[in-house]
Amino acid sequence: MRLTLRQRLLALDPVLVGLALGLTLLGLAVLMSATGPVAFQRYDDSLFFVKRQLLQGVLPGMTMFLFFAFIDYRIWKRLAFPALVATFGLLLLPYIPGIGVEVGGSHSWAAFGPLRFQPSEIVKFTFLIYLAAWFSGRTPERMRDWHELIPFGGALGAVCLLLIAQPDTGTTAVIAGMSLFLYVFSGAPMVWFIGMSAGGAAIIAMLIKFSPYRAARFMTFLHPELDPQGIGYHINQAILAVGSGGFLGLGFGKSRQKYLYLPEVEADSIFAVMAEELGFFLTMIVLLLFVAFVWRCFVISRKSKDRFGSLLAAGFGCWIAVQAWMNIASMIGLMPITGVTLPFISHGGTSLTILLAASGLVAGITRTNRET
Repeated sequence: MRLTLRQRLLALDPVLVGLALGLTLLGLAVLMSATGPVAFQRYDDSLFFVKRQLLQGVLPGMTMFLFFAFIDYRIWKRLAFPALVATFGLLLLPYIPGIGVEVGGSHSWAAFGPLRFQPSEIVKFTFLIYLAAWFSGRTPERMRDWHELIPFGGALGAVCLLLIAQPDTGTTAVIAGMSLFLYVFSGAPMVWFIGMSAGGAAIIAMLIKFSPYRAARFMTFLHPELDPQGIGYHINQAILAVGSGGFLGLGFGKSRQKYLYLPEVEADSIFAVMAEELGFFLTMIVLLLFVAFVWRCFVISRKSKDRFGSLLAAGFGCWIAVQAWMNIASMIGLMPITGVTLPFISHGGTSLTILLAASGLVAGITRTNRET
C-alpha cells in the first residue's frame, strides 16, 4: 500500500531522525561557542563558521536527507558497481591539476569553481553502499570461504592506498574500521577480522617508521611532555581543556582554551572545548547520544526485511562509532591525533551533508519496510 507524503514522513524511523536532528542542532550550538574568537580573528565575524555550517552543511544536508529518505533504499543495491566506480573517481579528483586543492600539506580537497569539497567524506558513503550490496549477495556461509577475502581485501586496500597517498590517515582508519566491522557482520570468521586488523596495524607501523611527521606524532602520543611547545602542543592543550572542565564544566561559552590557545577548535578539537565548557556529566550525556544513535542503527539493521538494508544500517552505525571514538580518544590522549572530526558536531559542510544523507537513507529503511 502506497503512503501519502505525510505518512511517508511519519513512517521514517523517529528515533534515528530525532537523534540526527538533535546532534546537528547541538553541533551548531557548540560550534557557535567554540569558534567565536578564532572566527573573529580570521574573518572579523564571530559567527563565520556557524553561518558556513548552515549554508554548506545543514541546508544541503537536509535536502539530501529527504532525498535519500523518500527513495526506496533497495535501488542502491542495483547501483553498487557505479558506487564503486564513483569511489575511485572521487579519490582521484584531488590529483587532477586544476581540480585538486592542497590544504595544510594534504591533497584531499577538490574544487569546481566556487564549489569546494572533500571527496573522502563522500567516499565513506559510496563505499558503504558498495560493500553492503556486495556482502548482501553472499550468504554468511559463503563469506566463510577464504576466496571471498581476496576481492574484499583488494577493494579495501586500493581505497586505503589512495587515501594514504593524499595523505589522509584519519579517513583511512575510519573507512578501514567501518569495512572490517561490516565484514564480520556479513558472516566472515572473526579470525580473519583479527588477521586483517593485525595487517593494518603492521602497515601503520611501517608508515610511522618511514614518515618523520607520523613518527613525531606517535612519539608525542607516547610522551606528550617531550615537546609541549612543538609537536606536542596540540595534545597538551586538548588534555588541559578537557581536564579544566572538571565534573560540572566552566559553563557554556566560557572556555579559556578556545581563545587561540587550542588549535583546530572548529574541527577535531571541538570535543575538547565542549568538555571544558560542559564538564564530565553533560559531556557523558552527549556521548550517550552517540551511543543511542549507533544502537538505533543496529536496531534498524536487525528489523530490516532484507540483508542489504540490514548491512547498510549496521555499516552506518560502525562508521559513526569508529569516527566518534577516534576523535574523542585522540582528544583525551588514548591515541595519536589524526585529524578525524566529531560526527555532526565539528565544522565541515561536506561531512555534515553526507552524514545527514546517510541518516536519511538508514531512516528510510524503516519507512520502506512499513510500506511494502
